[in-house]
Amino acid sequence: MTNISLEAPEVVRGQPYPGAPDNWKRFFTFSTDHKVIGIQYIVTSFFFFLIGGTLSMIMRGELITPDADLVDRTVYNALFTMHGSIMLFMWTFPVLVGLGNYLVPLMIGARDMAFPRLNAVSFWMVPVVGVLMLASFLVPGGPSQSGWWAYPPVSIQNPTGNLLNGQVLWILAVAISGVSSIMGAVNFVTTIFRMRTPGMTWFRTPAFVWSVLGAQLIQLYGLPALTGGAVMLLLDITIGTSFFAPERGGNPILYQHFFWFYSHPAVYVMILPVFGMFSEILPVHARKPLFGYRVIAASSILITVVSGLVWVHHMFASATPSWMRILFMVTSMLVAIPSGIKVFGWVATIWGGKIRFTTPMLFALGGISNWLFAGITGIFLASVPIDIHVNNTYFVVGHFHYVLYGAIVMGIYAGIYHWFPKMTGRMYYEGLGKLHFALTYLGTALTFLPMHPAGLMGMPRRVASYDLEFAYWNVLASLGGFLLGLSTLPFILNMVSSWIRGEKVGNNPWRAYGLEWLTSSPPTVENFEELPLVVSGPYGYGRNQPLVGNTPNPGLTEFPESLTAMQSDEL
Repeated sequence: MTNISLEAPEVVRGQPYPGAPDNWKRFFTFSTDHKVIGIQYIVTSFFFFLIGGTLSMIMRGELITPDADLVDRTVYNALFTMHGSIMLFMWTFPVLVGLGNYLVPLMIGARDMAFPRLNAVSFWMVPVVGVLMLASFLVPGGPSQSGWWAYPPVSIQNPTGNLLNGQVLWILAVAISGVSSIMGAVNFVTTIFRMRTPGMTWFRTPAFVWSVLGAQLIQLYGLPALTGGAVMLLLDITIGTSFFAPERGGNPILYQHFFWFYSHPAVYVMILPVFGMFSEILPVHARKPLFGYRVIAASSILITVVSGLVWVHHMFASATPSWMRILFMVTSMLVAIPSGIKVFGWVATIWGGKIRFTTPMLFALGGISNWLFAGITGIFLASVPIDIHVNNTYFVVGHFHYVLYGAIVMGIYAGIYHWFPKMTGRMYYEGLGKLHFALTYLGTALTFLPMHPAGLMGMPRRVASYDLEFAYWNVLASLGGFLLGLSTLPFILNMVSSWIRGEKVGNNPWRAYGLEWLTSSPPTVENFEELPLVVSGPYGYGRNQPLVGNTPNPGLTEFPESLTAMQSDEL
C-alpha cells in the first residue's frame, strides 16, 4: 500500500475546503480536488434528475386516462426513451460516482484520487453527455424513440433522412458516457489498491469501499461491450455497415448480447455502492458493529463475479435456445445469495441496537425494505416460465423501478443526508428530512406497486393508451408519480437552506467510527496533514478499541484524546 498520488494536483496543503456558500464559484472550475469533483457530480446529476422526473410526470399524466389524449404517440415514445436514458446515464451513475469520489479517499486515508486530472476530465465529459441528450429535442425528428436500450432494427431506422438525428446524438452520448465511466473506473480501482493509508489492510477497509471496488470492476469488464456495441450501431446508421441490420445480413440479436452483457451488471454498478452506504449508516445509527463484516465485504466481490453471468435472462423471449435459458435462469437466481447475505447482516446489525431514527437511518431502512421486495419479484423474473408470461408488461416496469427508485434512490438520499454535515460543516433540518422520507416512501409504493398487478393482468409497457380494465391501477400509479415529484421540494429546500444557514456542527456529529469523521468538516484540500495509522477494523462500536494509533490525527484543530471512549460510546 502507498499513499503517494500518482498524479499530483496543484493544491496548497491545509487550504480550507470550499464547502461554505461564499466559495460556491469553486464548483464551476476545472478542479482536481476529489471533494469538489464529488459535489460537482452530485449537483449536476440532481439537475438532470429533475429533468428526467419531469418527463416521467408527463408520461404519468398521459397514462392517468386510457386514451392517448395528452401527447402524440411518437412524442410519448421519445419521452420514455429520454426519461430512461437521463435517469440512468445522467442521474444514477453520476451521483453514485460523485459520492464515491467524495468519500473513498477520505475513508481509506488518501489525500486524493490516484489520477486527479483524469478525475476532473471524467466529470467534465458528463455535462457533454447531458447536452447531447437534451439537444436531441431540437434536431429534425426529435429525440430517439427506440427506448433506452436502442434495439435494432428500430434504432437503425432514419425516417428523416438526416445524418444528424436524435438516435445518432443518443449513441454519441452513450459512447462518451462509457468512456467517462471507464476512465473513472481505472481511477477508483487504482486508488483503492494503491493508496490505502498505513495499517488499512483489506479487512480493515470500510464496506462502502469494498462495494465501490466491486462496482468499478464491473465497469471495467462490462462497459467495453456496451461502448463497442454503440459504436457499431452508429456505423450501421451513418455509413451503412451491416453489424445489426438484418436486411444487409446483420444480426440484431448480437446487439442485445452486447447491450445486456453490460446493462444487467450495471444494475449492480448502481446498487453495490448503495449496499455499501447501508452498511456504513446502520452501525452508526444503531450503535452496533456491522454484523458479519468480512462476509458482507466478500459478498460484494461475489456479486461482481456472478453478475457477469446473468445477462441472457433479459433475452428469454429473443429466440434463446432452451439450454441457454436454463443455464442463465440458474445463474440469475444464484446472484440472490450474496444479496441475501447482506440483508441478513443488516438485520442482525440493527437487532438489539439502540436505534436512532434519524433521516439517513429512515431512508436506509426504507431502501432495504424496498430492495427486499424488488429482490423477491426479481426471483420471479429469473424463472423462465414467469419471465416469458410477464415479458414486456408493467410487471417488469414495477420491478425495475422498485430497484432503481425504491432501493437505489432512497439509498442515495440516505447517503447524502448522512454525509451532508461532513461535506458542509452544517446539519440539515431533521423535520424537513423526515417529511421528505415520508413523501418519498409513500410515493414509491403508490407509484410502482400498482404496476405489478397491472402487468400480471397483461398490460404492455411502453404504450400511451390501454384497455379500460387497467385504468384503476394507472390512476394510482399516476397519483403516486405526482407525489414523488412533490417529494423533491422539501429535499431541495432542506439542502439549500441548511447549506447556507444550517446549524454548524463539529467534525463528527454522529459520533461515528471511520477515518472520514476524524477530519475537519469540511475537510481541507489534501484531507490529512499526516497520514493516519489504522490499528483496528472499521466498526468498533462497543469494543473499546481505537481506530487509529498515536499518529496525530490529520485535518483536526483538536485531537480527540478520548477517541477510544468516543468510538465505544453506547448512546
